[in-house]
Amino acid sequence: MKNLLYFTFVVLLFTSCTSPSSNGHLIGAVGRPVWYQTDPYGMLYIPAGAFNMGQSDEDVPLSHYNETKTVSVAAFYMDQTEITNNEYRQFVNWVKDSIARRILGEEFPDEFLVPTYDDELEEKDATDWKLNWNSRFRYKSYNPAKGDNSEYAPLLAQMFLGESERFYQRKEIDTRKLLFEYYWVDLHEAAKKGRPLVKRISNSEADQDDEHRVKMKNPDLAFPIDPGQVSGKDLNLGFRNSKGQNNAIRGHEDRSRFIIKEVINVYPDTLCWIHDFTYANNDHMTNMYFWHPAYDDYPVVGVTWQQSNAFNVWRTQLLNSWRTSNYESYVQDFRLPSETEWEYASRGGLDNNPYPWGGPYVRNSRGCFLGNFKPMRGRYMEDGGFKTVKSSSYHPNDFGLYCMSGNVAEWCRTAYDESMYEFGHDMNTEYVYNALDHDPPSMKRKVIRGGSWKDIGYYLQCGTRTFEYQDTAKSYIGFRSVMNYLGRGGPNREGDF
Repeated sequence: MKNLLYFTFVVLLFTSCTSPSSNGHLIGAVGRPVWYQTDPYGMLYIPAGAFNMGQSDEDVPLSHYNETKTVSVAAFYMDQTEITNNEYRQFVNWVKDSIARRILGEEFPDEFLVPTYDDELEEKDATDWKLNWNSRFRYKSYNPAKGDNSEYAPLLAQMFLGESERFYQRKEIDTRKLLFEYYWVDLHEAAKKGRPLVKRISNSEADQDDEHRVKMKNPDLAFPIDPGQVSGKDLNLGFRNSKGQNNAIRGHEDRSRFIIKEVINVYPDTLCWIHDFTYANNDHMTNMYFWHPAYDDYPVVGVTWQQSNAFNVWRTQLLNSWRTSNYESYVQDFRLPSETEWEYASRGGLDNNPYPWGGPYVRNSRGCFLGNFKPMRGRYMEDGGFKTVKSSSYHPNDFGLYCMSGNVAEWCRTAYDESMYEFGHDMNTEYVYNALDHDPPSMKRKVIRGGSWKDIGYYLQCGTRTFEYQDTAKSYIGFRSVMNYLGRGGPNREGDF
């Protein structure tokens, strides 16, 4: 393998040195590959365009509530459906397996880490193992007499619930230990001009290496941090010529302080079905909704805004790691959609219509409801779904997106502000605020769009804005991912013309 890489490097070096002569003309860097972006699996292309953002209904006189704003949106990809239980379970299983690998160490063979089920369970009822991945989770345990590593299996015991916490002695994974460590770059802080303040949330000197927006391992740095000690573009990269002129270029002395470390538990809050509704029987949804195969294609719920972001970081690394192993270029990161992108995609090109299917009604010509919501006076089953339904239910909009209204409301990455239409830019309108622990609750509001199975028809409208707090998990809120398109992003992607 090393010889192959060395040979490839030599060929590339020789090719770059013997490339066709530019004859002294500007021809650009040579050897650049032709780029064509393939559609990410499960996503649809949303072309760039412009629309009137906001409510389509008439405003109550002098209320100034239904404000509209003409905005332009760059091209992007969006998941055709909401993220399902089975898709999110892939994330949970990856975290679970990575923890097992960390416990066992690199010296253990890979085949030891293949999830399986016991021979007794296989002979008794293979189907029963599939019904409860949490209680049937095993790793291969081999006989030492055959030269295998069964003595290492007890090391994984710490991943399971202790004896006192087990229900009928079922051996289940302790979901509290499913912690995912990931990183993101605070580009907004890094982009500030002058001397921006690098904020922190901890007052403990012991936590200084894990503080938000602070990773300057300077032994002389005093605590609490003086704003004058840490700043943004603090490195002078400029050059002063003999005439006394300086080109005034500045940079960051330590970019690592903008790399933010996060650790989050990835398991959904399955109890949300109970604590969201008082005096209602939803115990059966708590027991079965996330892990049972009957709900595999249903939208995942009980995830916070932060868990949704963690999922997108993992999904990005999953794809880019594969592309790297196949010598392909990175693509844009997966992320939550902005409020503007969500509304634009929801309308499906039907500007000034209240619903993704057009409008102005929530029924078709035959009297059938067109989404999963709370119709009439609480007759939840009238639209075909009592609670959530499969994520590909009903007819898609003109962009091909399912359940943009109803089923579950969806997290947006946009911070909620009532006056955002007034101060937002008309190009890719967005408002991002990374709330800190000591910020008031009003600063921790994130936009949710689309309405859900428990909402009335008003919340299904494309222009209806509402919010939820970023650290809450609800049985009626899910999410879907987007990815920016690399290129102009016109109606016809071929050659970007």
